[in-house]
Amino acid sequence: MPATDHALTLAVQKTLCLDRRWKNENGSPVFTVEGRYTSRSWTQWTQGFQYGNGLLCFEMTGNQELLASARRNIVKHMAEHVSHTGVHDHGFNNISTYGHLRRLMLEGKIAFHQGELDFCELALKVSGAVQAARWTSLPKDNGYIASFNGKHSLFIDTVRTLRILDLAHVLGHSLLGEQDERINLLGRSMAHAKTSALYNVYYGEGRDGYDTPEFRGRTAHEAIFNPTSGAFRCPSSQQGYSPFTTWTRGLAWAMLGFSEQLEFVFSLPSTEFGSGCAPERTETIALLQRAALATCDFYMAQGSAADGICYWDTGAPKLHCLGDWRTAPADPYNNFEPVDSSAAAIAAQGLLRLGRVLGESGQRYTQAGLTVAETLLREPYLSSASDHEGILLHSIYHRPNGWDHTPGSAKAPCGESSMWGDYHLLELILLIRSLACNSYYTFF
Repeated sequence: MPATDHALTLAVQKTLCLDRRWKNENGSPVFTVEGRYTSRSWTQWTQGFQYGNGLLCFEMTGNQELLASARRNIVKHMAEHVSHTGVHDHGFNNISTYGHLRRLMLEGKIAFHQGELDFCELALKVSGAVQAARWTSLPKDNGYIASFNGKHSLFIDTVRTLRILDLAHVLGHSLLGEQDERINLLGRSMAHAKTSALYNVYYGEGRDGYDTPEFRGRTAHEAIFNPTSGAFRCPSSQQGYSPFTTWTRGLAWAMLGFSEQLEFVFSLPSTEFGSGCAPERTETIALLQRAALATCDFYMAQGSAADGICYWDTGAPKLHCLGDWRTAPADPYNNFEPVDSSAAAIAAQGLLRLGRVLGESGQRYTQAGLTVAETLLREPYLSSASDHEGILLHSIYHRPNGWDHTPGSAKAPCGESSMWGDYHLLELILLIRSLACNSYYTFF
């Protein structure tokens, strides 16, 4: 708890400074270059994290300026993300804004206003339906939410964006299709989770020549399908080193996404399942738990260094130059391959959530999540310099595209922050603080 207090003091200062400086016409802040946030025109998937940071800081510190600014910006700038048909990012942008505002109101942390609640819930309903409409059908009633690459592309990232479908379903919404066909959002969410578990996660069962037992739990960033026939074609990667290595932020999305979906399914009555809209509850729990266990086990045994921090890809080409890197603390200043602290922050939350779901048998995951958090909440990962706008240092965005800043004296990117890294560190802090107070934070 003292470490989270210190981190929040820094986070409030940095979030306020960025909020006062940033102009929306510059796009969304994405990552820092020499300590100052810059934008990157690819997709605007980080704007919700910017305003979500303000809401999370308010929730944990009571800073009213951040609450007022987040409310104002959400009303003014987030509507286009609710109706955005071209991305798989709705759960990132809209749960972290409209979702948090709704939750804060229902938990009594901000004043209750029926009009504001209706506004947030309408946005969440529409966002969930728009996301569910970005659909590629597969045989046997399976399918997935297509990535922004097109109908052939399934990203592992998207397993955490399923939250928007889940929440829209909880709010009683569905997607209306051709001839008023009513499409169940829970069914689509569970179908996507199933497809991701089957095709983006490997279980050491020989699906291809590299699917061996010692690499159980590795993930592929992208699964490629023939959208006409529904046939699976091959693994791929956009941000990892190769289709057959594990991009660690993708692994982290899987760890957190499957664990969070498991929590959500446990919260629902059994009558929600097995009606033709969603698979049987027992089958769904088994599938989600299998994927969550495999990916979390891989992170602990293969994907991270001794202090719980991961390098950007487990097969990065110069990683061998570090020797037996898994048995030593990660070195963010090494000359060969960068770490990705943002992946570690996401992974830590996944480990904590899986540990809680499993109860007594999950203590090793809880302890691993706390080990990662303990490392991230101190230097060199916690950003203490007042002239650096980031909160979490040593985050990596897109190593293959060369987007990440390398300081003049360094040979690999280091020392910079990302909007999703900052957000997920704050969300991790909120989860830890809620656990310490015998409460629990969930999106639903």
